[in-house]
Formats: sequence, C-alpha cells, structure tokens
Amino acid sequence: MHALYAIKTVYRDMHVYEFVHTGDSEPAKGGKPVDYSEKLDEAIARLHDEGRYRTFIDIERKNGHFPHAVWTRPDGTQRDITVWCGNDYLGMGQHPVVLEAMHEAIDAAGAGSGGTRNISGTTVYHKRLEAELADLHGKEAALIFTSAYIANDATLSTLPKLFPGLIIYSDALNHASMIEGVRRNGGAKRIFRHNDVEHLRELLEADDPKAPKLIAFESVYSMDGDFGPIEAICDLADEFGALTYIDEVHAVGMYGPRGAGVAERDRLMHRLDIINGTLAKAYGVMGGYIAASAKMCDAIRSYAPGFIFTTSLPPAVAAGAAASVAHLKRDQELRDAHQTQAKILKTRLKGLGLPIIDHGSHIVPVIVGDPVHTKKLSDMLLENFGIYVQPINFPTVPRGTERLRFTPSPVHGPDEMDTLVQAMDELWSHCALNRAELAG
Repeated sequence: MHALYAIKTVYRDMHVYEFVHTGDSEPAKGGKPVDYSEKLDEAIARLHDEGRYRTFIDIERKNGHFPHAVWTRPDGTQRDITVWCGNDYLGMGQHPVVLEAMHEAIDAAGAGSGGTRNISGTTVYHKRLEAELADLHGKEAALIFTSAYIANDATLSTLPKLFPGLIIYSDALNHASMIEGVRRNGGAKRIFRHNDVEHLRELLEADDPKAPKLIAFESVYSMDGDFGPIEAICDLADEFGALTYIDEVHAVGMYGPRGAGVAERDRLMHRLDIINGTLAKAYGVMGGYIAASAKMCDAIRSYAPGFIFTTSLPPAVAAGAAASVAHLKRDQELRDAHQTQAKILKTRLKGLGLPIIDHGSHIVPVIVGDPVHTKKLSDMLLENFGIYVQPINFPTVPRGTERLRFTPSPVHGPDEMDTLVQAMDELWSHCALNRAELAG
C-alpha cells in the first residue's frame, strides 16, 4: 500500500509548527467505499431542486461605457447588456484618475507585489493607500487586506488573542465574513436581534461587567438597505465599556462629506474603535481595510494569520485605490448623483406597485419571494431586455424573501432607467397573470 501523510499547521504566538504523520493506508472496514462523485452530484442536485443553483453570467465590461457590457451566452453568441446589479456603485472602475494611477504604477513597479507585507510586499503604494484611508476616517492608522472579507475575518478572529476573555456581540444580520471571524475566534459570542438595541442591552447586562467586550455591526446592510443604529450602539458601548467594530463596506465612498461612510455623515466616527471598509465597491478597485488606532493596527498586523501569510495587493491596485479614495474625498457631486438615481428608481418602481424595500439607502431590493420565480425573472430580463440583475436567494437572504436587488449608479442614464422600468412593468404584470407559466 502507498504511504500517506498529513501536515497540520498550528499557529501559536505566530510561530509555525509542522506535525507530520506517515503510515500505511488501510481499506475501509464494514461496507463499500464512499462514492465521492455521487455525494457531489447529490449536493448540487439539491440546489437545482430548490431553484437556488447559482450560475455565473459571462460578461465583458466596456471601459468608458459603464454600465454597458457584452454578455457571452453558453452557445458562444453575444448580446449587449446593461448591468444593474454591480457593486461599482459610482463607476470609479473606469474613472480616468484611477486608470492613470494604475498605469503609472504598473509601468514603474510591474505586476505583482512580490510577497507578503512582511517579506518584500510593502511598497510606497501600500503605505500611500493606508495613509489615505487613515486620513479618510480620522484614525491614526489603517491596514489594508486583499479583501474586506479577509479584513473582517482576520481581525475579528484575532481580537480574542489580544483581549483574553473577549465577548463579541454580533448583529444577527452581519455579513458572512463577520460571522466567520466571530465563529473562528474561539471566544465567547452573543447574537443580538437585528438592529435591536434593547436586546443588545439585555445581553450586555447579563455578562460579567469586568469582561472585555466588543460590539460588531454594519452601517448599511446590503440585502435590505437599512441602516444600523450607530449612535445608540455607541452609547451602549460607552455604558458597558465595550469596543465598537463597524462594517462600512456598503457606505464608504458614498456617504459623508468626504465619503468616509454613514458614521462620518452622522458625525460619529470618533466614537468607533475599528472601521472596516472595502476598495472594491464605491472605490471601483479591489481590497479591504480596517482603520483604527495605531496600536490596534499594529497588533492586528502582528497577530492575524490572515494578514501575515497573504501576499499583498499588487502595487497597481493599491495605487488605483489610493487615487480613487483621494478623488472621492472631493467629489460630492458624484455622491449626490448616486443618491438621486436611487430615489428616482425607487419612486418609479413604487409607482408600478412593486414590493420594494426602501430604508433610504442606495440599495433597491424588489421582493419576489420564491427562488424559482426570482431566477426566471432574472433570466427573462437578461434574454428579453438585455438587463442583467442577479437573483438573490437563500442563504444570502431568508427563504421566502428571495429578491432582485438593483444598484442604480450615476452612470445609469435616463434611457437605461426607462428600459428597466418598462421591462419590470411588463414582466411583473405577466407574473401576476400567469404565475404558473413563470414557474414552468
């Protein structure tokens, strides 16, 4: 029999220990071997049966023509489409300031960073970006990651190492990256009902007043577009001696006089200990970050495996992100246009009687309530009208709340808006009159 080996890596005080075990393999006892291919077939079939199997739409965005793109069908034919579900909220992915900075950086520094931040992967572009982000949020320092998901996961899973006995209080609708970070950290956790400050108070009151505490929540929740009660949570944090951790991923670049997010808009940034944000949505590039005190950022960079052992962002990406952040600190006109577009779309869809959720943010969810119907609507919009909006199904949202989520932007013009509204009017009427056909 062939020898087998397994390697398990354990992180302890940031030293890496390798444990290697070798031995002969033995046949499984009592029964036939597991058919792994069959198990995969069963798992994927379940998604198909429930109508929530996810498909990737092959599109090619056209620089200078956002939100327009070209869709390549599975048979190889192509069609011009308008993207209505992108996270490049302000169209900064095609902004000349961003593209120029990226071209200059790639010409000067080449493609990749060449290593982790600790091993040759820290460049002038990374330092410049962190300085821009620290200034944006009025914090002493910032720390960039390869994505906001990694920033959340790495930071929240590391904090109990820094504060032994830490209890994390997490909003029930926090993003998957926050949930994963809290789950993996090995510390105590409490889940409070979404935006329910009284429930949060009850949980805080029930715990040891001497225990270190942290409250983790979001400013804008991306599926419903509602806002977190930032000031009320900060008041509770002060009362119970807790740190605050806010995810501003769906707000940075778009809210506040310089685009620092809802906390800046509401003049509350100084009351937040750790701010998480992304460079891949309103800023139009890639990456994530935290902004906090210099001590906090130093501790996270020194203890978080998700930061230490990951190759840093390419210099060109860091340069483009820094240029985007700097530009949006000054471009209030673009933010205003974004909010105007969201209001117009909501008003027009409400006028059709569609069941939209409106909490006053830029996100426009239309509730369909069934995964099969949602997918059918998405397919019909794409094939019949050249409108691309991805269906949102469980587990991203609860069952029965499946939806289409539109993200209007300043680069969606009147013609694109008219086409979308007319298509939704036609298809929704068709759904109401012939629901069986839609599900067929």
